[in-house]
Amino acid sequence: MATAEQPQIEHSHLAIRGLNLHVAQAGTGELKTVLFLHGFPELWYSWRHQMLAVAAAGYRAVAPDWRGYGLSDQPPEPETASYQDPQEDLLAILDVLSIPMVLAYPALNFRIFWESY
Repeated sequence: MATAEQPQIEHSHLAIRGLNLHVAQAGTGELKTVLFLHGFPELWYSWRHQMLAVAAAGYRAVAPDWRGYGLSDQPPEPETASYQDPQEDLLAILDVLSIPMVLAYPALNFRIFWESY
């Protein structure tokens, strides 16, 4: 569902590992998909301008809210969270959205994923 503020950005919830995770998307992806991952303490909304720009250039822009952030569900027992949760959530999101491959730039708090491979 698009909002009046950002009509070009569609919002949905994906059932991922027992939670409903919010994902914002824009563009058709004629070229490829650009994945935007927010940091702490941000939301998908941090990327809204960049999403519209890459969508206008022919890319599909995807920006999820991590578990417990924004419009995504909070885990019922947050104290059981692990460093693997974001990685496993992201891999599941990529599968559901049929995104077979990503190129990652390991900046700031993205380091957790970089060191996992």
